[in-house]
Amino acid sequence: MDAAAQKVEGPLQVVVFTLEGKALALDIVQVQEIIRMVEITPVPKMPPFALGVINLRGKIVPIINIREKLNLPDRPATAKTSIVLMRSGDRLLGFLADDVTEVMTLPGGSIDKPASGPDWIQSDLFLGVGKLPGTLLVIIDGDRLLSPQEEKLLEKARSAPLPVP
Repeated sequence: MDAAAQKVEGPLQVVVFTLEGKALALDIVQVQEIIRMVEITPVPKMPPFALGVINLRGKIVPIINIREKLNLPDRPATAKTSIVLMRSGDRLLGFLADDVTEVMTLPGGSIDKPASGPDWIQSDLFLGVGKLPGTLLVIIDGDRLLSPQEEKLLEKARSAPLPVP
């Protein structure tokens, strides 16, 4: 049995957020914290999937454009926009959510795994789809938010010296 299938066998506690009015979720184990929107500083030579970086209590954290990863249109931040800070392997990353709505526990039997779902859900980005009364909840696999190639590009950009003004 693969790792993704093992992750959704039993109940799964998730943080629910919205993008374009659609409910998505991330395993709460991967979420470090959720903060209000702060200024994101663009950094030269960052890969196109990265919006820039923030300073989180002295630690520089890259912010990923999850909208690009999910083929959603960009939109300006609103009063409800939050930054979800998550662990991906040993790296701390952030992404913007239109709104963070709740923490919930999904029973294992309510989660369709990507391999058994429709073709569109069979993506490396998705852990599965939670079936709730009247709605579906797409569960993102935070460990696969970035491909190995994207991880290398991000690391290369983070280690490059910043230009001196």
